[in-house]
Amino acid sequence: MGMRPAVTPMPDAAELRVERLRILRDGRPILTDVTITVRAGELLALVGPNGAGKSTLLGAICGDLAPTCGDITFASRPLSRWSPVELARARAMLPQRTTVSFPFTVAEVVAMGRAPWAGTPYADEDAVAIAEALRLTGMESLTGRVFAALSGGEQARAALARVLAQRTGMLLLDEPTAALDLHHQELVLTLARDHARQGGSVVVVLHDLGLAAAYADRIALLAGGRLVADGRPGEVLTGDRLSEVYQHEVEVLPHPRTGVPLVVPVRPTVG
Repeated sequence: MGMRPAVTPMPDAAELRVERLRILRDGRPILTDVTITVRAGELLALVGPNGAGKSTLLGAICGDLAPTCGDITFASRPLSRWSPVELARARAMLPQRTTVSFPFTVAEVVAMGRAPWAGTPYADEDAVAIAEALRLTGMESLTGRVFAALSGGEQARAALARVLAQRTGMLLLDEPTAALDLHHQELVLTLARDHARQGGSVVVVLHDLGLAAAYADRIALLAGGRLVADGRPGEVLTGDRLSEVYQHEVEVLPHPRTGVPLVVPVRPTVG
């Protein structure tokens, strides 16, 4: 199942550049001297150990976190010069957790993704965009269910449907597969890759290096708030580099059929 091309009034709103980004929190550096580019047509995976700065970098790209220093340019304009409604029409953010305080149904939560287009000609697409997002995420049969009553995986898919209904050029996804089973993990990453293939861009935080290797066009590996490597999966995911970054011995083997890197932690033999 493919996605329709992203709807956005700005054809270059899938391009972003981060230059020498530094973010401090309580005087402590969270990100230091990070330079990275997000390109139209690409799925970029942010990987690294806990505390590496992945979610912080995604928050800065989203515009929710102000840099201590450095520059972020989105669609050839400094990110700081975008209004909140302009950003909402150009990029969609899926946080790690989606909290809904009121008893909204799945359909109502997904419809929230259309709010940035209210009062514009694109509002005419609301019904189609919502229906398509529900179909793509397999949530059609749950539209009348209260969001808070769903399982964790169902909530994650409903939250993703809201993001897809927003129809922006750039998708920013923070650990979208964490609560999902194998089938739905593959579904989510396939949808993300389809979005990039149709001219959008995707930045996704992943802990599963196997998923990153299989679906990402590029991988950015962070550790200690710094960018350790940025390149194609086979270039970034090496045994020596991952063993050092994750502080655990790792082997990287090519998949016998596809050649995609398989990351295998070395475990002590038993018996």
